[in-house]
Amino acid sequence: MGYGLLAAAIAAEVAGTTAMKYSEGFTRLWPSLITVLGYLLAFSLLAQTLKTLSMGTAYAIWAGIGTAAVAAIGVLFMGESGGVAKVVGIALIIAGVVVLNAGGAH
Repeated sequence: MGYGLLAAAIAAEVAGTTAMKYSEGFTRLWPSLITVLGYLLAFSLLAQTLKTLSMGTAYAIWAGIGTAAVAAIGVLFMGESGGVAKVVGIALIIAGVVVLNAGGAH
């Protein structure tokens, strides 16, 4: 259950961050509302996740996978550059989360 809530928290955070790009500095109503709702949902779900998962593990996964997902969305859908350094950086984030989850945080 904890990892399911964490996945939902990550999805909400990624949706909120993506909507923030379209809010144009919170000058557009709907993207701004989606941003606020996405972050409220993300933090609410993360708080529920912390009831069953350790804080270090949950936060590392939430931040790492969220960061990697937002970077990938930027490259794939928003025309941001996707050079070798960015791909390696995303891979290192994911590898760090895997290592932490595999034994370092338990």
